[in-house]
Parts: sequence; C-alpha cells; structure tokens
Amino acid sequence: MLRTCELIDQYQPHLLWFDWWIMNLAFKPYLKKMAAYYYNRAQAWGTQVAINYKFDAFPVQAAVFDVERGQLAGIRSLFWQTDTAVQKNSWGYTENQEYKTAVDLIGDLADIVSKNGALLLNIGPRPDGTIPEPEQAILREIGHWLQINGEAIYGTRPWRVFGEGPTQVTEGSFTDTRRAAYQAGDIRFTEKDRNLYAILLACPADGLAVIHHLGRESLPASLRQNGEITSVVLLDGGRPLSFNQQTDCLTVRLPSDYRSPYPAALKVVFGSLV
Repeated sequence: MLRTCELIDQYQPHLLWFDWWIMNLAFKPYLKKMAAYYYNRAQAWGTQVAINYKFDAFPVQAAVFDVERGQLAGIRSLFWQTDTAVQKNSWGYTENQEYKTAVDLIGDLADIVSKNGALLLNIGPRPDGTIPEPEQAILREIGHWLQINGEAIYGTRPWRVFGEGPTQVTEGSFTDTRRAAYQAGDIRFTEKDRNLYAILLACPADGLAVIHHLGRESLPASLRQNGEITSVVLLDGGRPLSFNQQTDCLTVRLPSDYRSPYPAALKVVFGSLV
C-alpha cells in the first residue's frame, strides 16, 4: 500500500492496473484505503482516474472490471476492459513469437467496444527497450485503421444490441486464441452523435452487406416511425453507399472497387436517434 501511494503521489497515474492476486482476503482493508486515497488525490488534481481489477477484488462500482485475454458475450452496463497481447504465447519478449494478426485484433477491438469495453493491448519490448519489428507493424496497421475508422470507436457508446452474426465469442479469461475467425455477417454496432455505426468484421465477398437488426420490423415499434435511414456512408473515403431498408434487414452495397481484409465501418444516419 505504501509503495502504491508513493507511486500515486510522485507520478499522478491516470490508471492503476492490478493482477488477480489482490483478491486475497487479507488485502481487502488495504485496497479500500488505497482506493480512497487515490480517488481523493485525483479529485485534488482535477483528473479522472481509474483502477482495474480482476475477479472480485473490488466492488463492481468501485473500479473497472478486467478480463485477461478474453471478452464478454454481451453488453455490460458498467464499463469494463480486457487486457491482451499481440503475442499468442507470451506477455514479453521471447524468441519464436507467435503473433495475432492486426485484422483479428481490430475485430476484437470492435467487439469489445460494442459491449461497453476497452482494449488494453500489450507488446513485448527487447531488453534495450526497442519494439520488435513485427509488433511495430501490427501497431501501425491498427493505427492506420483507426485513422480511417476511429469515428466508429472513439467516444462511442453501445447500441441496443452489440451486434449479430454467426461467430460466437466465448465469455471468460484466456479465450483469446480459441475464437474462430470472424466471418461475413459478423457485425458490431456503436453509436455517437445521433449516428449509428455498423462495423463489418469481415467484408462480404459479393459486396452486399446484410444487417438484420436494421430492418423496418426489426426496430422496436416505438422507433419505427422515426427510424427511417437517410444515408449510409463508408468511413473509408467517406463514400455514400446505396442501401435498401427492407422489412427484415438493411442491405448495403459496398463500392465495386472496395477490397479490404480489414473490418469496414459504415455510418448509418437516421431521421432520429434509435
């Protein structure tokens, strides 16, 4: 506790992240004192801060729940986080690394954000502090995608449902390498500023995206009158797309020259927020 309070005072961290071992019952009184100290200091700094915890180390409304190398199956009303790594087989620098792909990590990011979560992504620097080149490449790919599609991620909130599609995301820790690759039809939703974002985790081979939750009859009755879609835009290039809102689905035609292995983010504009 004294060490952590010293870190708080000297570095004013925005985030304290704890591993599973703090759930030991002997630590409970000290966790409460430390959290009170940290939150009171942050109030004095005028800074918003957070504590991350695993399992039941903290009361659910006192800190941010963290899932190690895994995800949740649905939307959690309270904000949560997953911590995972670009490596499948390590948290640090080792030889013979087995890496995840940027495409898979971007898909997981969209899935997590659609469920009211955040992604804490780990890399493993060499002993001299340099980042291995394959990890630099993964980070640059993710960064490039966010430069184009970050509007569908940053500052967004979950929609009524997190998404749809055939791929099942297993809930719980250490499931990050068990999931099958996302397929066409796997879609995640976010919303911001009266706009809805539909992120296609895998682009359909025929260029026609089918979104079942956006059909006229799929929307709740209270929203149907004001739920007319006025436009659908591909964030990559800001191109307006042709669409057709049918009874049971919304179909969207991607540009004929659009070919990308990465998720495609669509901005769906309604007559009113749905």
